[in-house]
Amino acid sequence: MRDIAVFSGSAHPELAEEICANLGVPLLPVEIDRFANDCLQVQLQANCRERDVFLIQPLVKPVQENLVELLLMLDAARGASAGRITVVMPHYSYARSDKKDAPRISIGGRLVADLMVTAGANRVLTMTLHSPQVHGFFSVPVDHLHALRELAQYFRQYDLSETTVVSPDLGNAKEAAHFARLLGAKVAAGAKQRFADDRVEITSVIGEIAGRDIIVLDDEIARGSTVLELLGRLREMGARSIRVACTHGLFADGALKRIGGQEDVLEIVCTNTVPVPAEERTEKLRILSIAPALAEAMRRIHNGESVSSLFEPN
Repeated sequence: MRDIAVFSGSAHPELAEEICANLGVPLLPVEIDRFANDCLQVQLQANCRERDVFLIQPLVKPVQENLVELLLMLDAARGASAGRITVVMPHYSYARSDKKDAPRISIGGRLVADLMVTAGANRVLTMTLHSPQVHGFFSVPVDHLHALRELAQYFRQYDLSETTVVSPDLGNAKEAAHFARLLGAKVAAGAKQRFADDRVEITSVIGEIAGRDIIVLDDEIARGSTVLELLGRLREMGARSIRVACTHGLFADGALKRIGGQEDVLEIVCTNTVPVPAEERTEKLRILSIAPALAEAMRRIHNGESVSSLFEPN
């Protein structure tokens, strides 16, 4: 592809390499140095002048380090006279900070969006935002992909005739309903109340559960407290089998082993929007690649083609 330049920060270089392999372009080098005073310096080591530049960087742990890296890459590309700069952010962690639900707190999702645009972003390509309204925090075009097609293709290997897709809460029920339609399954949702980052209560599940094969679908799993709480309700309601699926497998603080350690959980399926360290993986984990979808979206952005057609039923 002519006039395209793809760079990656240090957050998830393996995904960046896979995206470039699908695009048929090289991943261009970036030099990141740290001064004695702990400040970072970023140099893009390839020509950017009048080129279509893509910067790949999910916001994953350490989030603040990776965010500053991204901002410096944006500034470097803008200073190098890039024709257009697109941030490819498979996971936007600050999307969880999307509202003022307590006095005197910041809305990080909007602030970080402003920072990226100020630093030079002309466009953002992201996947499965925690809340759809975060899309509106950006003053530049946003292409918001989801991984439902990839997840659906994986689960179609099973007999889905007695399957119910369960959303842990009503906020994710729309995505769960879409996923259920792709599978030809029924849908259910939990009534959840959150008391703290690691303490939730699901009082009931609305939908048909007894004797059904359950696929729990969430946008991301961090500490896993919501999923573990939901599993308790599903057992009480007589679920026949349980599988867990999400787009962003963050699996913080041993969540993967806690969920995988549940005997009635047959498998845990996520995508590679964020890296999952090899030493934390379990035999129940299945990781699907979203690199082909991101690469196709990047190709369409570069060629001025429709990205929304990627959402057509499959």
